[in-house]
Parts: sequence; C-alpha cells; structure tokens
Amino acid sequence: MPLQPSGTNQKGLMKLLHIADLHIGKTVNGFPMLEDQRHALAQVLAIAERENADALLLAGDIYDKSAPSAEAVALVDWLLCEVAKRSLPCFAIPGNHDSAERVAYAAGPLALQGIHMAPLFDGLVKSVEMQDEFGSVTFWLFPFLKPANVSRYFPDADIGTDYTAALRTVIDACDIDETQRNVLLCHQFVTWNGSEPERSDSELSVGGLDNVDASVFERFDYVALGHIHRPQRIGRDSIRYAGSLLKYSASETEHVKGVTVIALGAKPESGACSIEISLAPIEPLHDMRKVKGPLSELIDPAIAESADHKDYLHVTLTDEEPAIDALARLRAVYPNVMTLEYERKRQRAAVETPAALDDEEALDPMMLFARFFEERTGTALSDQQEKMAFKAMHAQMAAESEGTDVSQTRSASEQEGSRR
Repeated sequence: MPLQPSGTNQKGLMKLLHIADLHIGKTVNGFPMLEDQRHALAQVLAIAERENADALLLAGDIYDKSAPSAEAVALVDWLLCEVAKRSLPCFAIPGNHDSAERVAYAAGPLALQGIHMAPLFDGLVKSVEMQDEFGSVTFWLFPFLKPANVSRYFPDADIGTDYTAALRTVIDACDIDETQRNVLLCHQFVTWNGSEPERSDSELSVGGLDNVDASVFERFDYVALGHIHRPQRIGRDSIRYAGSLLKYSASETEHVKGVTVIALGAKPESGACSIEISLAPIEPLHDMRKVKGPLSELIDPAIAESADHKDYLHVTLTDEEPAIDALARLRAVYPNVMTLEYERKRQRAAVETPAALDDEEALDPMMLFARFFEERTGTALSDQQEKMAFKAMHAQMAAESEGTDVSQTRSASEQEGSRR
C-alpha cells in the first residue's frame, strides 16, 4: 500500500529533505566529529518539523568507515529512532564508505517503521511509493554500484568497465511509470556532457573512469545524489548533490552547508514535474576556518575574541622563521587548531608538490596513504587498517630521524640471525 505524506504543506506540495555524506564517526586531523555530527543532525530534525517535511532522503555515506565504531552506530541508531518517533518516512542508500550489508541489516523491521533502507543489490532496485493529492511518487533506492556488480546479474549486457553503461542497464530494467513522479537516490560520481562537479581538494581522486553521465537519469523527476561534499546541481536543477552537513577538510571552509529542501508539485500529461528547491543552512557546533598572520598577532586577545575561538582552524603563519612552541601557544588560545604551516614553507612546497594535492595532504602522509588506498580499492581504511598504517609510518619516521631505514634494519637483523 502506498505511504501517505506525514504533513500537510502549503500549496499541497510534497516536501522532501535531501541530505548525504554524513560520514558518521569521522575523525578530521585527529579531532573526533561525533558531537558536531549530533548537533547537525538535531538541526536536520528541527528543519523537518519546521518545513513539515513528508520524507527524508539520505543519499549514502551514512558512516565514514565500512566497520564503524560502536559510538558511530549508536548515533545513527539515535537518528533513526528520532525519525521514527516523528512518523517521518525515510529512504536511505549505502555509499562507497558504507558496508552495504550493514545498511541493509534489519531492513524489514525498519520498513515497518517507515524507514526504508536499500537492500543488497541482486539485479533489482527497491522502490517505495507514496501518495499525495497529485498522485503517486515512487522512490528508487540505488546503492553505490560498480560495473562488476551489475554485470553479474546482466551477463548479456555490454558493460565492461563503463559506469554509465552499468547504471543505464539497471535503470532500463526498472518498471518506471513516467506518467507519475519518480525520485531516484544515487551515490555515484555524476557528470553532465563531460562537465564534472566542483570538488574539494580531498576529492580530486574521485572521478575519471568511474563517472556516470547524467543523461541516464532523464526518466526521473528528481535525482538525490551523494558522494561530493559541495552542494550543487549537475546540469539541470533537479539533479543535485546535497553535499555534506559539515566541513571535513580545509578546502571546504568556504562551502555553505545545509539541507536541500525539495517541493514536488503536479506532473502534467507532457513535460516535467513542477519542483521548487531551496537550501536550509546548518549552523555547525564549531565552524571550520582558515586563518593567516604572524603568531604574535593571531594570539592577541583582541584578535582571538573577534570570532569563536573554539572553531576548527587551519593556521598559516607568516613569520619569517618558525616560532618556538608555535602550536602549543596557538592551542592555548584556540584549542581546536587542526593544522599549522608556515607560508614560506608552503610556497616552497607549491613548487615541489603536484597541484592535485592540497597543502594539508602534502604535509600529511597518513592522509595521502588513505586517499591512495581508497582510490585503489574503492573502500576507506578500516579503524584497524588505519592503526596499522599509522604505526608503520611512525616506525619509519623514527628510523629515518636516526639515519636508518626500517627495511634495512630488518634486513641487517635477519642477516645477523642467519650468521648465528
């Protein structure tokens, strides 16, 4: 039986809230973001009440890791419980950071509470129908897909490694009634006639061979995308990335984060569904900013009090020479300094470092390795893998500071042992 909208909106429009890329459990430069994430999610719930929303769309990357911490799972559990308390229908899909099995777990009981999670892909796409005064709206829940996932169930399709061909094959197999309104949830890298979405520096490895051309979505009235952290449209207004709710890197400091609000109207016999789109801003618990100047000026009380001193800061010092205990002195005033660099060193690095790397990553081997791992495997590092890599890197750095090499030291030890 089709679901009925939970609210009664002005003009009779069905109100949808589109969010994505929550990355629950994420740590940024060693700072856990769970409290910031809870603060942002509480605002999503408040926006849902204020807008009298009829449904919540969550377009992937619910978690930051495929094996999230217990604290991250507890926060998602809290969110879903709050959504269920409000009788707000929710539609969610896994992203590339998620475990599709984890997202699909308990999908049956959750659906009884109006929370619809995408099941494991088996060649079919889950769809759920809602009704309003203008007729039906069908929500299609596409999990994050790779060509190999699709070829397994469509062996006769000419897919190869083409992501666009893979998505087109799956969509063509869906029984879509184009006389009614159709909304798609999707977590892919989507382009428009070769034009790519605007990405933050930490997302430059995303895209390339894994792009999906937006032309495959022509049968849908609204496409709720996840994967890219900057809110933006792709080609037409009704194909949109919601972006992340919070800033997760230095290159996102100028982003305006929020909840995408969609109002669906009637669909004429010929032509597109009427649609209104707006952004409801999210006020972060701690903003993320870039600050620049000499150390003595930045730690001056008059300067520090001009903005929230608990914001997450990426600091660039303009001092000619490195100051003694600069980071400690900064954190005595600004406790949430995330990164520190010197402008002169940054200028030298710009000459030596490829443009594809942002300054933060050029100085952070762990982040570089995490990006490389995700690019090669398509999945994020687990907590255990991150700990192992962190230990190995620090062992190597310690050996290098002593003028030795870990591999050479190991080899010498093995040779000594063989002589014994």
